[in-house]
Amino acid sequence: MHSKLKASMFARWRNLRRTCAAADLSLRHTLTVCGVRLDPCTEPGRKCSGSRYNVPPSAEFVARVSGIPTMAKLPHQESAEGLDAAFVGVPIDTGTSNRPGARFGPRQIRVESAMLRAYNSGTRAAPYESLMVADIGDVNVNVYDLKDTCKRIREAYRKILATGCIPLTMGGDHTIAYPILQAVAERHGPVGLVHVDAHADTSDVVLGEKIGHGTPFRRCVEEGLLDCKRVVQIGLRGSGYSADSYEWSRAQGFRVVQVEECWFKSLAPLMAEVRAQMGSGPVYLSFDIDALDPGFAPGTGTPEIAGLTPIQGVEIIRGCRGLNLVGCDLVEVSPPYDTTGNTALTGANLLFEMLCVLPKIKYY
Repeated sequence: MHSKLKASMFARWRNLRRTCAAADLSLRHTLTVCGVRLDPCTEPGRKCSGSRYNVPPSAEFVARVSGIPTMAKLPHQESAEGLDAAFVGVPIDTGTSNRPGARFGPRQIRVESAMLRAYNSGTRAAPYESLMVADIGDVNVNVYDLKDTCKRIREAYRKILATGCIPLTMGGDHTIAYPILQAVAERHGPVGLVHVDAHADTSDVVLGEKIGHGTPFRRCVEEGLLDCKRVVQIGLRGSGYSADSYEWSRAQGFRVVQVEECWFKSLAPLMAEVRAQMGSGPVYLSFDIDALDPGFAPGTGTPEIAGLTPIQGVEIIRGCRGLNLVGCDLVEVSPPYDTTGNTALTGANLLFEMLCVLPKIKYY
């Protein structure tokens, strides 16, 4: 029995290529069977790559409910140094105009992300065999002062981007896109934008204030942060303050795709057109969870009916494969309005899909 059990366990480990890449991970994927310590990356014939990547522990061997919640149960580190991509939280809702609670979004997304596994079964992407990824925690925001928070975000992202790391951001309300794009444009110049949202977020002033979650992309245009001919806004809908709520966006050269153009169809053809529009230049992806219909994602601050489906959300992100993505965000998850956790779970999966379409990702 001793030899049969040992052989069986070796066979199981042989199929876990992702664990091979984790030979240097602090939570090493080892197992003791009948007094024998099994390590998949030290056994002969393991075909280990020799590359040292961070790999989440498999729920086949480590319970999902155990450990400190980090994004996808990845290791936490203090900075982006040495990383190709990093998950980072920006826990604010100071810029919210309706229901608060998005400050708790990053925390809940991390909790629900325990469901994520190492490979993308739909696309066969292997992000943890391709890039060094970790969770670098949250920006130290000022929940009493939105302008100071924007300054803190901008400075934090300058440091992240200076390392060559691609940030994958968990919001937080959509105000955060403005200071993030300030830092992104400093490094890359004006960028293309794939903006998925129920709202255009191009208001000039709201309640006398120029900074809030309804104004970030107006501020970005004013400061020359966007390449306006390479901006697309997808899923826009809801009642408006004028007969044409998106006139300003179109006047800047944005492509506006209202939700009515998305109903009852696959968005794969649309994304083929978007890829052609974006070309080879740098692109930022900003995904507001309220782009999805509140029947699927009720945990958000400004819900609008008749939105996109999660399937369409995944199609949009997968359709960004091949773009020169330099940063992504998933914003406006407000856990108090979804006691099931499904909105945060959806957000976690969409962030994983974003990781899977970054440049240099390996596909099987």
